[in-house]
Amino acid sequence: MSPDSNAPRYRVRPPANWINDPNGPFRWGDRYHLFYQHNPGAPVHADIHWGHASSPDLARWQHHPIALTPTPGGPDEAGCWSGCVVDDDGVPTAVYTGIDHHHTGLGTVCLARAADPDDPALTEWKPLPVPVVPAPPADLEVVMFRDPFVFRHAGRRWALVGAGHADGTPSILLYDCDDLTRWRFAGVLLDGADPVAVDAFGDKAVGWECPQLLAAPGGDWVLMVSLWDGDPCATGYLTGSLEPSSRHGLRFTPRTGGPLDHGRDFYAPAVLQEPERALMWGWSWESRGPGRAERADWAGVLTAPRAVDVHADGTLRVLPAPELDRLRAPEPFVTVPGTGARLPDAYDLTVTARTLTTVRLGEGLTLRIDPAAGTLTVRRAGRPAPVEVRIPRGAELHVRVLVDGSLYEVFADDRATVTERVYRRPGDAPELTVTGAEATVTAWELVGPTLN
Repeated sequence: MSPDSNAPRYRVRPPANWINDPNGPFRWGDRYHLFYQHNPGAPVHADIHWGHASSPDLARWQHHPIALTPTPGGPDEAGCWSGCVVDDDGVPTAVYTGIDHHHTGLGTVCLARAADPDDPALTEWKPLPVPVVPAPPADLEVVMFRDPFVFRHAGRRWALVGAGHADGTPSILLYDCDDLTRWRFAGVLLDGADPVAVDAFGDKAVGWECPQLLAAPGGDWVLMVSLWDGDPCATGYLTGSLEPSSRHGLRFTPRTGGPLDHGRDFYAPAVLQEPERALMWGWSWESRGPGRAERADWAGVLTAPRAVDVHADGTLRVLPAPELDRLRAPEPFVTVPGTGARLPDAYDLTVTARTLTTVRLGEGLTLRIDPAAGTLTVRRAGRPAPVEVRIPRGAELHVRVLVDGSLYEVFADDRATVTERVYRRPGDAPELTVTGAEATVTAWELVGPTLN
């Protein structure tokens, strides 16, 4: 791994070069598997493979050999793009976007199966030679088509595919794929003309990428999309109901929604549905100046796993997965407000504010927490506009910050997250400053095993 102090050491990323979207978070046996978009040759988006890591506990991760490689002359010859992994009758199966040299935004839906399902590391994968969906429906004027996501509902298997249409409308296409090798187009699950979606996302996106759907423990369904406006833009969520439809098989009816993450460095989340919870990872891209990633020889990182649920009012509830507590040092390095504590390269900090409180994380990031106003303001050095998040007012506001190198993940109560990238300069020795009447603070250095 890179000796660069800005390089995250506890979150999933390859030893070098490029990473983008998380793909196919999957539980097989007693291990979590997480795949990701990866260029093994350079820290730029090109020649996309599927990288692969696994973990017994969501805290300690191990690298594995590359899982998917573009096939010369095949439907994925120019890249194995985003998708998911499912259990297909006892065989782990990757469902992914194949890109050829002439794709112009339209991918195909491809399959690859684990060569040995009894291998706990799932080391080798074998792609099927022919796509299961070679093209989008001809009559919908689709100009963007990618990122299949397979899920189960009422005992049957379905899939979503992200799309954009020639008239600039984004949508999510629905397929019946109970037999994973035979897909039937069922209709448009939702498009950008839906009034709840417009209210939640605005109207700038021309495509919805990486659709993800999960069932929250309380019974709500959560639909997540990545907003594409010609480039990756932002992420959003909708909560609502998923019901049978005589016309399309399923109908998603949203009731509310909003930004999935309020930060400027979060995109393309992927979810893992477990029996009692749902987990989510996102991609955090680099915000360094031109050429710096290439000189550093690495670019991108996946976020910490986040547990996702829904509040009674339909808004999203997001918290760090509790397994991350295992990375904390036995004793905290800060237990009282004030100034002067030197910040390590990786730490886990919690603050409870009862009045207006300021948290300064070195020169790079400052948090202004106001429980009476119900606001968290995140100001990053070098960015003129801060990020302001509104949450319900209360007597106190709990904020947790996970820092790993340049990756900063801020959680405001369980109501909002802000993901930002902050880079230290050579010689920086950042200090923690916490000021605010009756504020409490605790911070632990991360000392668990790094990704190896």
